[in-house]
Order: sequence, then structure tokens, then C-alpha cells
Amino acid sequence: MKHLELKNFRCFFLQIHKGIVIIFEAIKINVSTVASRMQRLTIYNSLTNKKELFEPLKKGYVGMYVCGPTVYSNVHLGNVRTFMSFDMIYRYLLHLGYKVRYVRNITDAGHLTDDSEEDKISTKARLEKLEPMEIVHKYTVDFHNILQKFNFLSPSIEPTATGHIVEQIKAIETIIDNGLAYEVNGSVYFDVLKYNETENYGILSRRKIEDAIENTRVLDGQSDKKNPQDFALWKKAEPEHIQRWDSPWSVGFPGWHLECTVMSTKYLGEEFDIHGGGMDLKFPHHECEIAQAQACNQVNPVRYWMHGNMLTLDGKKMSKSTGNNILPNEIFTGENEKLSKAFSPGVIRFFMMQAHYRSILNFSNDAILAAEKGFNRLMDAIKLLDTLEASANSSIDLLNWKENCYNAMNDDFNTPILIANLFEAVKYINLISIGKESLTAEELNEFKIIVRSFVFDVLGLETELEKTSNSDKLDGVVELLIQLRNEARENKNWGLSDQIRDELITLGIQLKDGKDGTTFSVN
Repeated sequence: MKHLELKNFRCFFLQIHKGIVIIFEAIKINVSTVASRMQRLTIYNSLTNKKELFEPLKKGYVGMYVCGPTVYSNVHLGNVRTFMSFDMIYRYLLHLGYKVRYVRNITDAGHLTDDSEEDKISTKARLEKLEPMEIVHKYTVDFHNILQKFNFLSPSIEPTATGHIVEQIKAIETIIDNGLAYEVNGSVYFDVLKYNETENYGILSRRKIEDAIENTRVLDGQSDKKNPQDFALWKKAEPEHIQRWDSPWSVGFPGWHLECTVMSTKYLGEEFDIHGGGMDLKFPHHECEIAQAQACNQVNPVRYWMHGNMLTLDGKKMSKSTGNNILPNEIFTGENEKLSKAFSPGVIRFFMMQAHYRSILNFSNDAILAAEKGFNRLMDAIKLLDTLEASANSSIDLLNWKENCYNAMNDDFNTPILIANLFEAVKYINLISIGKESLTAEELNEFKIIVRSFVFDVLGLETELEKTSNSDKLDGVVELLIQLRNEARENKNWGLSDQIRDELITLGIQLKDGKDGTTFSVN
């Protein structure tokens, strides 16, 4: 029997919630409480600057797009924080029972630097004397390796800008046909002032049009524009530019903003539920996305805009140019001048979950040392949790504690409050272990499930002990589903039987029925 690789198991263990209805139906758990929690989820919408009740376009389904990395260098810790915030959000949506299509792109073309027409990937390719796609592959691998160490779930789809050049050209043609873009000397620009006659360029960032003077990139060819606010949809490539494609206007490359408009709407529809990214992307990137989508489809593309805040280092903005920067691998190895020792990915993830995703978080040696103590205390309690024994009576208000956990997460994914409630659970665990508090057998079982679900599935924390036992847990979970499927087949419940098989296939697990029973393999 084949085991899942470590990086995939946690993904499987959580994404089984995608098919949670199977378990509910099979063992007769009431799903009404899950549905009610879905109905109580509120999200801070950057578009309206207030918390709003989350109501997806399609009941039970969520479409979420998050701007991914530009793969020209090692992913830095500030980017990791943004992606980790949306990994947590993805996890909680799955935990609630939503079917989520999570799209996170890879920018591998068209991201221009501040002082030239050369995009960052082409610049790095020249410096390292490599092909641009070698740079892309090298740093995409680094990105995935770092996220794997932090126990991220994989997105549903991870499209690339270079893989969607045709779609970007078609989008530009549509915008031109709709009178909101113009071509000059082989480059195409979005006409911001024309757009602003009927729409609101600045609806997300709340910037006045006169203040929105070209803040995307300072480029050669500014004189080609009708207005300084206009931004590039397509740029004609100079002879020295490495990345280039044919288009109706010139041999060139797409603008940075266009790729996300094209890929988000291709995979999630002209209107979808959640668009996320770092606070620094609100303007101009996300503002331009809204304008482009409106120009193409005449609809505001996103219902809930979400923005994570930045990570500072020793109270200052992280910057490679000033040296106030630290890479994840430097933290894991301890080979840096900022920290007194090495720290595990689990400790760093716990540290980040202690702050709300919309708050500024300062990374320092003292802060990480304090987080390590809290992380170890929590993990020690979970080890103790497995040894607890039930009593005939209960002295803990488990229902209230559980609702406090859900209330925290339903309040715009408030992980600091959730963690405070988890440390309340730590207190209960310690008191139960010495006989000063008690839970009945049924309550104790539920308590164990809830604690582990929030710690491992929602917050995405992981210990070395957890890693080493994942393969055995996988076998047990799949064997349970096989047993439930066999019972469904005996009862001629073919719909449930097929649903279990199909849900497992979507997770990369293939059931094989033979004369000696059912086995499984992992693709």
C-alpha cells in the first residue's frame, strides 16, 4: 500500500472536509451546526472598509484568488506571511465544509522594475546568465519548498502568466473594442480618464484620479500616453528584452496587472467571491484589476477584497537593499545575524498566527523566543490530551468553549482570539490530568477532535511527532472510508458508494476493488 508524501498528507487530512457530507451521512452526524457556522462568518471587505456577512455567490462553494509571487528571487518572510494568512483562510473555509476553488498565480513575465522597461525576471536572468525560464523554475521550486516546510496546503489551481498570453491578448482586444484602451507605437495603454467617466478608478484604494499619477512603474515611453495615470496592457519589447511574444500590436510582453484579471476570471468566473493579497497590492495592482475586469465584462469582479498587512523586522520595514531582511531558510538553520538560535517552521507559523492577518506584525528575536515557549506549551498539552481519561460527570462547559473558538474564527478569521481559547483548553487539559476537572467519554472525544482540528487543520501547525505519524493516520482514515463505502454498497446505497470513491479520486487516492477486497493507491 502506497503512502502519501509528507507534504501531501496534511493536505489530504484537511481536504477530506471537502467530502465531509459523506462522513456525516454515513455516521448520522447532524450537519445543521456546520451550516449555521457558515452563516455566521464575517469578512472585512477592503472594498467597503467594514466587516460583512459572508455570502458566497453559490451556496456551499467559494471561489478565491490570491496574487502569487513574482519568481525572480528567494521568497522572503513578508511574502510568506501573506500567503500563510490565506492558507489559514483556505483551511478554515474547508473546515466549515465549503467546497473551495483556490487559485494562486505565478508571475513569470511582465513584472516591470521601477527604473527600466526590463521586468524583474529578465533582469535576474541577465545577472545569473540563465534563460528566463531557468530563473522561473529555480525560484518557483524555492517558493514551493519553503511553503511545504511551513505546512501549506496546495491551491486548487496555480496558473502562470506565460501560460495565458493568448487570453491576455484577447482581453486587450476586448478592452480596445470597448473604447477603453489605445495603441501607440506598438504598446497598448488603458485609458484611465475615459474609464473614469462612467466608473470609479479608485473605488478600492479611495484615491482621487488626480492623485493616481502613474504609480505602477516609471517607464520609458511615458510620452506615448494620453494621460500620466494610464497603465500598460501591452509593452513593445526593445531589442534587448529577453521575454517577448507576438501580438497584433508588436512583439512584446503583457502588463503586470493584466495577468491576474485574466486568470482569476478564467478559473473563477466573471464575478467571484474572494480576492486576496498583500496590502501593498491594493494600489495600483488591484485597482487596475477592477478597471480591466469592468472594461472586459462590465461587472465588478470581486465580492470580498481581502488584504493582509506587512511584516516588519526589528521595528523596520523589511528591505534587501538596506540589509534589514531575513530568509526563511536562514531562520531554520540559525545562520543569520538577527536571531540568537534556529527556530522550526512550526514556531514561526505559530508566531504569525498570534497576530490578526490585518495587523502589522513585528518579527524580532524576543518575539520568536516568546512564541516558541507558547508553541511548546500548546504541543505538550496536545500530547497530554491523548492520555486523558473520561469521567461519569462533566465540570466543563464544553459547548461554550467550542462556540468561543468558532466565534473567533467567524469574526474575520481572528486567530489571536482562537489561540487564546486554545490556551484555555490547555488549562482544561492540565486540570483534567490531575483530576480537578472532568468530561464524560462523549465530551472528551469531542474535545480531542475539536482541539486537534483547530490546531492542526485550521491553524496548520505541525510537530515532528505529528509528521512521523501521518502515514499511519492516512491508512486509518482511508480504511475507514473504504469500510463506509462497503457498508453503503451492501445497503445498495450506490450514490453514497460512488461519492466516496469520487471524492477520494479528487484527492489523488484510487480505490481498487478485487476478489480479496478493496485496496488503495496514491497517485
